[in-house]
Amino acid sequence: MKESTNKESTLTLKNLNKGNVWDIQENDVFRIWEASERDADLKDNVRHYTDILRSAFDIEEIKIDNPEIDKKLTERGFKIGHIRIDESASLKWAIKKRPISRVTDLTYENIRHISAAKLMEVIDRNFGGGWDSLSQSIKDIIQSGFDISTTTLPKDRLHNPGGMYEKKVADGFEVLEIPKGTWVEAIFAKIKPIADKPRMKYEDDDEYNGDEDVEINDHYNDTDDDDYDEDKLTEESYRTTIDENPEDLSLDAVDVAEDDDF
Repeated sequence: MKESTNKESTLTLKNLNKGNVWDIQENDVFRIWEASERDADLKDNVRHYTDILRSAFDIEEIKIDNPEIDKKLTERGFKIGHIRIDESASLKWAIKKRPISRVTDLTYENIRHISAAKLMEVIDRNFGGGWDSLSQSIKDIIQSGFDISTTTLPKDRLHNPGGMYEKKVADGFEVLEIPKGTWVEAIFAKIKPIADKPRMKYEDDDEYNGDEDVEINDHYNDTDDDDYDEDKLTEESYRTTIDENPEDLSLDAVDVAEDDDF
């Protein structure tokens, strides 16, 4: 990720939020803060701005001016600088961008700020358990930013020419292969395009006053009769997943993407 882009240069403390804060790096924090030092309301909003920055950065206030402390923090990857609160007050900060290295580091705010290749690295670190090892909440976060498909096939059939694997890669998907004995689970990921959320329409907007109850069918906790049990991968269960043509073993992926946009 680049340290500075045209998009980042337009950011200020006033338009910074917990989503776009992931676009900037440590040096940008000090630059943006310095550009806002003359704002009359800076002092009144310091806590608000700091809370936003802390969602993407580790921040330590250095209260003792000691070169040895600075050195240790620098060795840990922190950048050190000063921020001014008003004409008579300033703070010395050590800041470091929060890493996204585990699935528990993923949030709705940062999911669109990593690449599909980076996502594959993060999932791979999750004890090699594959897609089904992730909690539903983590899956929801991932699918808010990526199209996800998975398939599990015998390892000698996964890379068949013209098969699903080849087609997904050609379509720009990143792939993670997770060995499971003589089988392999393949997880495919591609960044979703950003689309506007549709506005709910009523037959007559003037007649809707907002007081009517709208029934929402919540199927989030419904049980899935087709839950995948990775401990029961047998030749028999494999054959039951194939339609009519048993020779074509790699054409169909299990599409786990949900319909709802986030």
